[in-house]
Amino acid sequence: MELHDVWFVLIAVLWTGYFFLEGFDFGVGVLTKLLARNRAEKRVLINTIGPVWDGNEVWLLTAGGATFAAFPEWYATLFSGFYLPLLVILLCLIVRGVAFEYRAKRPEEHWQRNWETAIFWTSLIPAFLWGVAFGNIVRGVKIDQDLEYVGTVWDLLNPYALLGGLVTLTLFTFHGTVFTALKTVGEIRGRARTLALRLGLVTAVLALVFLVWTQADKGDSKSLVALVVAVAALVVALMANQAGREGWAFALSGVTIVAAVAMLFLTLFPNVMPSTLDADWSLTVTNASSSAYTLKIMTWLAAIAMPVVLLYQGWTYWVFRKRIGTQHIAEPAH
Repeated sequence: MELHDVWFVLIAVLWTGYFFLEGFDFGVGVLTKLLARNRAEKRVLINTIGPVWDGNEVWLLTAGGATFAAFPEWYATLFSGFYLPLLVILLCLIVRGVAFEYRAKRPEEHWQRNWETAIFWTSLIPAFLWGVAFGNIVRGVKIDQDLEYVGTVWDLLNPYALLGGLVTLTLFTFHGTVFTALKTVGEIRGRARTLALRLGLVTAVLALVFLVWTQADKGDSKSLVALVVAVAALVVALMANQAGREGWAFALSGVTIVAAVAMLFLTLFPNVMPSTLDADWSLTVTNASSSAYTLKIMTWLAAIAMPVVLLYQGWTYWVFRKRIGTQHIAEPAH
């Protein structure tokens, strides 16, 4: 296996890790409107992801940086062609981070309510747009002979990509719901399990249509295995949720995300951005990659840094592993 193939796999792993981790905290952000009934329950939801949301976003920074360094042509075409949706995602992530930090800085109800509304929308919009973006990457976009995107933003709003956006939105929200059931106690835990069943059924239908469409259009035997794993894991996650096994439900919803993202990358390889104008103009792991020397240096750096990052983030989750409920929410200090 060549180094550019290795880095395609590593970037796929980074995006998978990002969607697994940021997926549930996007979902929890959406649940601040769907699940919480009062101010205390909203604080419970926000506190479940409070210690980890910023660490989860590190995976996005790493995935973007790795793409820039390993596949500069892919990075340039992707960020120029998808400029508007990626800018919206970036702005949402900035506002979302500010909302988490500033929400409790003042005691006025309207101040806190406005920041909670910001958390909801800046969780929902990226969860949808990431599916649209990856749907277009897999489907292919208008790339010319100079390896440049020549389409418009309206070309990105096609039925396949919009369905992909609905899948990521519902799947991330379902992932966040089972995470909430795993991390909370009391009444909110029971309502989370009930909502997870409803969301899971909707997610299963949308995901099945999207993945079967992908398989029929670009799939092979390997992607078919990933499709079966994704669907089976989602079904078993629903069963585990109904049985009150929140840990298994969360793990299996994560497997669903991992298998679904793996399927997309399997159907994509060896392309990184297919051209719908001419297959010969597609960006591939070969014509979009950096030099072998650059990839070699990056490989050594990744081998040293990645284990440290994984150990630190795993330790963070271990420290904040306990369940919380409204009884753990202190009165405001103001």
